Amino acid sequence: MDDGPTRDRSTQLVEALTDEERYQLLSGDADPTGTATGYLPSIERLGIPAFRLVDGPAGVRIPGEPATAFPAPIALAAAWDPSLANEQGAAIAREALAYGQDAVLGPGLNLIRTPHCGRNFEYYSEDPYLTSRLGVATVEGIQSEGVIATAKHYVANNQETERYSINADVSERALRECYLPAFRAVVEEADVGSIMTAYNRVNDSHMSEHRRLLTDVLRDEFGFEGYVVSDWFGTESAVDAANAGLDVEMPGVDPELFLSAVEDDSALEANADLDDALSTAALPTIPSEPWFGEPLRTAVADGRIDSTTIDTKLQRLLGTMERFGVLDGDSEGALDTAGHRELARRIATEGSVLLKNEDVLPLSTASTIALCGPNADETKRGGGSSEVIPTVKTSPLDGLKARAPSLTFERGVDPVPETSLFDVFSTADSADTTAQTSIPAAVDAATAADCAVVVVQDDATEGQDRDDLRLPGDQNDLVASVAEAASRTVVVVRASGPVELPWLDTVDAVLVTWYPGQADGTALADVLYGDADPGGRLPVTFAEQAQYPTAPTERFPGKEGTVAYGEDVFVGYPHFDCESIEPLFPFGHGLSYARFEYGDVTLDSDEHDASGQTVSVSVPVENVSDRAGTEVVQAYLGGDTLDSTVTRPERELAAFEKLHLNPGERRIVSLSLEERSFAHYEESDGWTVPAGSYTISVGRSSRDLRAQTSVTIS
Repeated sequence: MDDGPTRDRSTQLVEALTDEERYQLLSGDADPTGTATGYLPSIERLGIPAFRLVDGPAGVRIPGEPATAFPAPIALAAAWDPSLANEQGAAIAREALAYGQDAVLGPGLNLIRTPHCGRNFEYYSEDPYLTSRLGVATVEGIQSEGVIATAKHYVANNQETERYSINADVSERALRECYLPAFRAVVEEADVGSIMTAYNRVNDSHMSEHRRLLTDVLRDEFGFEGYVVSDWFGTESAVDAANAGLDVEMPGVDPELFLSAVEDDSALEANADLDDALSTAALPTIPSEPWFGEPLRTAVADGRIDSTTIDTKLQRLLGTMERFGVLDGDSEGALDTAGHRELARRIATEGSVLLKNEDVLPLSTASTIALCGPNADETKRGGGSSEVIPTVKTSPLDGLKARAPSLTFERGVDPVPETSLFDVFSTADSADTTAQTSIPAAVDAATAADCAVVVVQDDATEGQDRDDLRLPGDQNDLVASVAEAASRTVVVVRASGPVELPWLDTVDAVLVTWYPGQADGTALADVLYGDADPGGRLPVTFAEQAQYPTAPTERFPGKEGTVAYGEDVFVGYPHFDCESIEPLFPFGHGLSYARFEYGDVTLDSDEHDASGQTVSVSVPVENVSDRAGTEVVQAYLGGDTLDSTVTRPERELAAFEKLHLNPGERRIVSLSLEERSFAHYEESDGWTVPAGSYTISVGRSSRDLRAQTSVTIS
């Protein structure tokens, strides 16, 4: 941040504010235009404009208004391409500006710790390094357009069950190595403008009141200079929160006023008992008046909070607004451009993960298709903050109709309802569950076609976790029946994260498209017909439900208000390695329509010291097939013989690069491993790089390693 004019101007504005105006800027109000998720009123006499914050993990969510509905963040993560994340961040920012919004509430940087979490589709990965790279790229993209990015939810917010009160009992080492790295990265590398606190508690303290993590770690250690905003209705007090480091309370208004600004008034009137409605929607307890309003003002008057603390908060907020040009209000945006539509389609194809393919894909343009699936005639999005109203949309049915010479469509089973956090405030009907459906009809269609394409999906939303990893309803029965009858069966899985695949051995191909957004069907046709290579790799391990590290009840959903992070740093694939469990599909897995060969890994030097140097390796990769393809080269680091008694994961992702290679093309890929990749955290000594021998393995996934070398750290 510029320490000159920005600080001078913000200081002058703070000094000119009246006592009443000071607290107006620290607690949200209802947006009179009804467009913003969060709103701070203008101070016209000082030229301070209204400040608007909008939901944006998968596009700009404006109630009743359209925007580009991008694929869910987990689909973006599956693309393993920070440049795409940067492009999407910039596009979302332009659309935010087009609606007069100043800050985007994203990206979400929480790890996918448990496969049941209802918001996994809004997060990137189970791996802190991959999450960090995508988070930095997204923040840089958003902020390149003059919009403030809001990294969330700080920190250890990994489940929706009891999300407003659950206490995460987590070690300092796990915080440092797993849950804080992405937040640190967006602060140190991308200079993120805002951080949002999580609802949950960490080691018995609510995050909005967690002085050590908000001030000692985030500000003093990481060097964060922007403003800290609470999650909506996530402030628990005035004095403790203010002294801990929270700067802005959101939304800070009466719930009926807030909800009338973001939802349909008639829907609110239909809910006579708002308290019951709020409880049903899993919303938090809402105070009768904003904590950062009169209670904060009184606390300053009583001497429980120093007035300079308020000055500092206002300078952080106004300084950030100045840094991004919000005080001048001269930025212009762009909505629903051809470039944004094409970007949504490209991310959906690049993020599609081909789990299995027994020579059935790509499809022949002459093949007749039987399309089955309860919701195959609709695009898929997640519920809650990602519920973007698409400008245009193409369902799988629409996309395949445009390509197949002959296509029949049978649902097979009843539609899966699309659950939403906002269901309680809406009078709209959910998915039609009265449709005429029949598994025998789907089987007949599949028997008559050259290939059956079965589109299945889970149902996830902000506000609640999934009960299990089964596909809802009778979808598994549908897949099994179709696979038994069809000559070839391709299953398309639209999922928020890992799901069980009990019919895996009986089908010919499985493609995971996550929640693809508005370009759902177009991108699906691109991949199925081979116009685009399936460019995705798994950002999360697929396994049986009982095999995940959070399978014990005390680890999820917790007991007596506390969830024990007993797996410590063994989150995701490190757990499967440590326990010698063979997952269904490992982290990083994904097939291409092309074939690639790896050469030997070469190291720039055999020995390094722990002085902050990077370690670089190179590996040749060649496309040995007759068609262009996509490869993600992944480097994993493991300790061989180390001067340390600390138990470390067997291997951890330390670098990666995505390649698009033509037939016969060969490229030397250089990968750099930063010093932090070699370190672990000890409470007594902080970050430590043990001396000894480390193995660097390069390959196609965490389990498909093609070549390796070793390096000695002295």
